[in-house]
Amino acid sequence: MPSADLVVDANQAWSFARLVELSPYLAEIGVKLIEQPLPAEDDEQLREYDGPVPLCADEACSDRRSLAAVTGKYGFINIKLDKSGGLTEALHLAHEARALGLRLMVGCMEGTSLGIAPAFLIGQLCEVVDLDCPLLLKKDIVDGMRYDGHILHPYDNALWG
Repeated sequence: MPSADLVVDANQAWSFARLVELSPYLAEIGVKLIEQPLPAEDDEQLREYDGPVPLCADEACSDRRSLAAVTGKYGFINIKLDKSGGLTEALHLAHEARALGLRLMVGCMEGTSLGIAPAFLIGQLCEVVDLDCPLLLKKDIVDGMRYDGHILHPYDNALWG
């Protein structure tokens, strides 16, 4: 039987008080990660967070220049190739984040399988992988990424045309 870990993406909508209030309940129901609970520009309070569910920087972390600002506030970063500037920067970001003790997630923004294929490579370095955007499209490209339930398979050479 497939299993899944629960991740809550607050999309910068919570206050610090709300985070502190909700995190014990979220832990009780099995949530493993809370993504970007506070607005990125107002997340300094996260240094005081001592809740049971780890936090992940999304909007607060785009590339290596963001690492100094997120270290000490978050346990994870969400790497998105669209925000980082591409595969090369994403790889550098992953390695430098790990060196700072940050754990890794890879995510995506709206796009076809052509955007997911390079992110799939980053996913090999990550504990959390959220690369579902082609599933949300009315129609993906021909020979796109292959999904089998919750499993994302390696891409075929036909993806590149």
